[in-house]
Amino acid sequence: MEMIKSNKLLRIALTKGRLEKDTVKLFEKLNFDCTELKDKGRKLILQIPNAGIEVVLAKAADVITYIEHGVCDIGVVGKDTIMEMGGQFFELVDLEFGKCRFALAGKKGLSFYEGYTTKTIATKYPNVARKFFEGKNMDIKIVKIEGSVELAPLLGLSNAIVDIVETGSTLKENGLEVYEDIAPISARMIVNTASLKMKQKDIEDLIRKIETIL
Repeated sequence: MEMIKSNKLLRIALTKGRLEKDTVKLFEKLNFDCTELKDKGRKLILQIPNAGIEVVLAKAADVITYIEHGVCDIGVVGKDTIMEMGGQFFELVDLEFGKCRFALAGKKGLSFYEGYTTKTIATKYPNVARKFFEGKNMDIKIVKIEGSVELAPLLGLSNAIVDIVETGSTLKENGLEVYEDIAPISARMIVNTASLKMKQKDIEDLIRKIETIL
């Protein structure tokens, strides 16, 4: 069944949680009426009436899916999700919040790159890890972990992990350390390719407003 979306409203998909809250703060700086967003209850589709914007709340990976399929015009999602999933869309603005980094980490005091055996990497982000080590011409074995990836080297499942690091406190508390930074991460604004043509003025106006306060 074909999805139908409003031609009048800009529909923006926000990643639930911290990025959602930071985006609402950004919208408030633009004098948008965020009453419904702040008192949303269990609603997943919300209105910003004085800006002609409809907001959809979703998980990070789904934000990209909604943008790619054209049911949302704009998405706010972390660079980590973009790097892992890829996709057909335009990445237009670094929103400069949700800052952290991808890093290679493992047991403290060990030299990860020593030896010639194939290393095992535990991660929630297999595509990011694979691309990083391909850039080093290294063969690795990847183990996909859904929960606390820090456990893998402690239990002997992997030589190291590729994960998101913010302060590094979780690593330190578990006897781990960062071996190497991989890439910086922050919230990005992505846009559907067709929407950028059909709603160019509205999208460019919004981006201009955002860039003036960043």
